[in-house]
Amino acid sequence: MTYLQLVNNVLRRMREDEVDTVSQNTYSKMVGDFVNDAFRLVADAWDWSGFRTTLTIETIEDVFNYVLTGSANNVKELSFLNDTSNWFMEYKSQVWMDNVFLNQDPVRNSPQYFTYNGVNDDGDTQIDVYPIPNGIYTLRYNCILRPTELTTDAQKVLIPSAPIIHLAIALLARERGETGGTAASEYFGIADKYLSDAIAHDAHKHPEELTWNYI
Repeated sequence: MTYLQLVNNVLRRMREDEVDTVSQNTYSKMVGDFVNDAFRLVADAWDWSGFRTTLTIETIEDVFNYVLTGSANNVKELSFLNDTSNWFMEYKSQVWMDNVFLNQDPVRNSPQYFTYNGVNDDGDTQIDVYPIPNGIYTLRYNCILRPTELTTDAQKVLIPSAPIIHLAIALLARERGETGGTAASEYFGIADKYLSDAIAHDAHKHPEELTWNYI
């Protein structure tokens, strides 16, 4: 479903006319804002399958700092693999990295460790790797990459639409009072039910993430 389709779904349920573009009038713009609020809440509620992706880094000899291009400082790591050397990268603290880079003679080899190191001017997450690459290695960063907001009419939403629609309705109903005889609190209850069901369905694709293992 697209951003415009979400907005029109909400407008119909609020007994308002549909629009050709989200920015068509003041009210549709406000609905678009509430849809975005609902989208962010639903997006953050679970590690949705639709947000799972892989960012690839090709290392350069003697360069240890890399940008996760397109991450927008809004990623959650699932796993990080050195695909060339066939091992998983291991997270280390910034203090650990400072020690090997500044208090020792840094090793040059296939990267095995990483840490996060702020964001660049475009707002993308940066990482440092160690040992310092002595050649070209392919690193695969498997992650949850959540869009920050919906901006264009045709932008597709890759997560379940029902929780977004009904949460946006609840937010709008609270803003203007009861709608069609239904109180805002009831709408929030409906939205929560849609959200919990959607999470339950998606969670079946990743059952291992719901199991707590004691070491």
